[in-house]
Amino acid sequence: MKLLLDTCIFLWFISGDKRLTDSLRELICDPHNEVFLSTVSIWESIVKHQLGKLPLPMPPAEYLPEQRKRHHISSLPLDEDSVVRLSNLPDFHRDPFDRMLICQAIQHRLALVTTDSIIRSYPVNAMPPD
Repeated sequence: MKLLLDTCIFLWFISGDKRLTDSLRELICDPHNEVFLSTVSIWESIVKHQLGKLPLPMPPAEYLPEQRKRHHISSLPLDEDSVVRLSNLPDFHRDPFDRMLICQAIQHRLALVTTDSIIRSYPVNAMPPD
C-alpha cells in the first residue's frame, strides 16, 4: 500500500505521541508499505514553528528531513498536476495545507493517513485512525 502521512500523523509518529494508535504505527512501519511525506507538510511545520505553535527539539529545516530519512519515509514533492486539482476540489475543508495533501493523494493514488474526519468527505482513500 502507498501511504501519504498527514502532517500531524508524521509529527506524532516521530515523537512517539500516544495519540497515534498502535495500528497506524504498525501500518507506517510495515516494510511492505511505501510511506510518503509531502513537502507541503514540511512547509506547514516550518510555518507553525515560526509562529510559535510547533515546538521542535531542533530547527525544523534540519529536524524534519532528518526524521523523515531516519524513519525511511520518502519525500513527495509538490507537482503542478497536483496543484491544478485544486480548481476542481470541493470546498469542504478550509485548511490550504490539508487541501493540497488531498490533491496529492488523489493525483498519486495514495492513501492519506489522517485523523481529520473532514478529509473523508473528499474522493480520497483516507486511512481511518482505527
